[in-house]
Formats: sequence, C-alpha cells, structure tokens
Amino acid sequence: MRLLKTSLNDIAKIRPDSVKRRRISSYDRSGGNHDWIDVKPGELVVLGEEQTAGCINHLWCTMRCKSKHYLRNIIIRMYWDGELDDRPSVEAPIGDFFGLGHAKREVFVSLPFQMTPRGGRGFNCWWPMPFSEKFKITIENDNPDPLNFYYYIDYEIYEDGIENAQSFGRFHAQWRRENPTIPKLIDSETGKKFKKSKPITFNYTGGKNTEPLKENYRILEASGKGHYVGCHLDFDNITYLPFINWPGEGDDMIFIDEDIDKGTPTLYGTGTEDYVNQAYGQGKKHFAPYHGTIKPGGFNFFGKITYYRYHVEDPVYFNKKIMVTIEHGHDNHRGDDWSSTAYWYQLEPHDQTLFPKLLDRNGRKPRKHVAHFFRKSLCFVTLAVIIIFVVSCIIP
Repeated sequence: MRLLKTSLNDIAKIRPDSVKRRRISSYDRSGGNHDWIDVKPGELVVLGEEQTAGCINHLWCTMRCKSKHYLRNIIIRMYWDGELDDRPSVEAPIGDFFGLGHAKREVFVSLPFQMTPRGGRGFNCWWPMPFSEKFKITIENDNPDPLNFYYYIDYEIYEDGIENAQSFGRFHAQWRRENPTIPKLIDSETGKKFKKSKPITFNYTGGKNTEPLKENYRILEASGKGHYVGCHLDFDNITYLPFINWPGEGDDMIFIDEDIDKGTPTLYGTGTEDYVNQAYGQGKKHFAPYHGTIKPGGFNFFGKITYYRYHVEDPVYFNKKIMVTIEHGHDNHRGDDWSSTAYWYQLEPHDQTLFPKLLDRNGRKPRKHVAHFFRKSLCFVTLAVIIIFVVSCIIP
C-alpha cells in the first residue's frame, strides 16, 4: 500500500483493511498501576521493536529520576530495518531529542515537538518514522540514580508492505556540542585584535568570514540522498560584554552537494535570529509551529538560550551530502557553549562516521552559573550608580 498521510486534509479517508493501529507502552502487565519501567543505572533497555512494515506516528514519555541532569544522561537510540547496534539512525540525550537542550524541561508547543504541563513533564514527538522491515527503540540510563520511565510508541503496520518503500527516507537525529566554541580573535584582513570593549565592532561589524566550513558551528553533516528538516539550537552565553551582549548575529550557511567541495554556501542567511524566523535579538518566549524561542536567556542575554527552526514546509534537499552550519557570533568572534539537535530523512545506509562520538556524562553536563550571578550583580550595581548619579544631578 502507499504510505499514508495523516493530517486534517485527509483524516476522513477510510483506510484499507491491511492497515492496523498498534501501540507499545509501559503499562502494568499484571493489571495494576505500576505503569512504568524501572531502569537501573547503566542499564540499556529496548522500549519496543516490531518486525513488519509500517510507520511510527507518535512518541510520548515522562520520567522520574533524582539525578540533577537526568535529561542529558538518558540516551535514546532508534534503528530502522535491522541496523546494527553500533549504527543507530537516532542517537541523542532524551531531553535534546524532544526539542530542548540544557537538561531542562519547559512548557512549549511546536508542530513536531511539545513539552506539556506540569512543568514540561510530558514529552511528545510527531515526526513520522517509516520502516519497511523492522524498528527498534532503546534507552540507556547513564545517570547514577535509577529511572522510572513511562512511554507510548504509537504506530501503524501495513500488512501488504509499503509501495515503493525505498522512496521514503528514514528518520535521523544527531546531537552535537562545542563547549566552548573557538572564538576568532584576530581580523584575518587587518591583523587587529577584536576587542570586547568595542561591542559594536565585536558583535556586528568587525572582520569577514572567509573560512566558514572550518570555523562555523556545525549543526549537521550527512551523506547520501535526503532532506534536512530542522534543528534546535541551545547555547549558553558565557561571553561578558559591558553593553548589549547579544550572542547571536551569526549567519546560517548550508552547503549542499558540490558546493561543499567549493566551500561556497548554497543557502546563505543573515543572522541567528533570522534563521529561526525572528528579528532583532529576540528576548521573549515565542512558540510557532515551525520556529520559536523556548528559552530567551536572562538579563542582557546571559545564560541559557534555545531557538528552534523546523523545515516542514521547506525541507532542504541534498542528493549526495549536506553540511548545515552557523556562525557563533558575527565572523565567529564568540566563545560560548553551543549544542544542537538536527533532524533529517535520508535513504539508508547512512554514514555512521559522520555522527560525532557521543560525549561522556561530564561532556554532556550543562554549565553552572555562579559567574553569571556576579555578572548580573555587577550590571545592577552599575545601573544603580548611574541612576543615583542622574537623580543627584537633577535634584539639587
């Protein structure tokens, strides 16, 4: 049969008898209310697998764990059509997979991902995930504490197979982190050092990016035939500037097929906030189906920030290979803590060597913010001094 669409546009269409709805969940097999699985520290468990043709339509989970950064230390992996255990198509910390980094939960709504009340505890994923022979989904508990894990895997099976199955890409997800990104300190044309004491030059006008493939932050690298469908960007602003400390202003640059060898971006953007379809250094939460800001950062953009951009209506196609990159600040001047999760579909087999080696627990750990407390305090004290000075000049 043809792979089905499931939107309001065709929800009324009656399906063939060969299409069956299935679910694998953590319900209590005894009939009681122990509707979760217990996962020991260091344990890897198979959440579900099925040997047939079909498509996963929805994933839901919630969990309890005493470890502070448990969302970065539960690793979710997915395999399609008999892939080997060391060749997952999806490998990411579970919080990052479901749309938000920093080991944080936050209530937000996008089309492919949602975290729901209370406190973002209900995780939902709606990306369709077709398979022609088999799927397997696992989680690994890399926390020092045990894990209680509740889940649904909602899918449909096609008893007569998928017509032209090889024309449908398999779902992939890849997590990356640079902590921190390497800042470009010298203007390659003039040899002058970029100074933080001149934030306009540092953030907006200084230098030109002549080596983007070498210096940009890399969101995705993949080879084969497929299409990139978006990402979320999670960065922790650890650069101190005395005035506007906007950590974006980096242009997105996507290289496709032969343009990678040429070093010329196929798609060239105009800024971090522009890539996520917003404007002028946004500092508020905003949730739209395909783009938004889950965490806007704190005072003067300090701290943890998360933006998302999903190419649902405008997938980025590649025939041979793709490199999705973005500058970390204008001309890569900034050295902040960047991480990201990229999502794409492609024909198998994928090139596992292009997946970054998953960082260990310490490498995945979010940064603490003791320094930010002192920075905020300094900003507030400076502002108070200015206000007192102005008031003293006005009032004799």
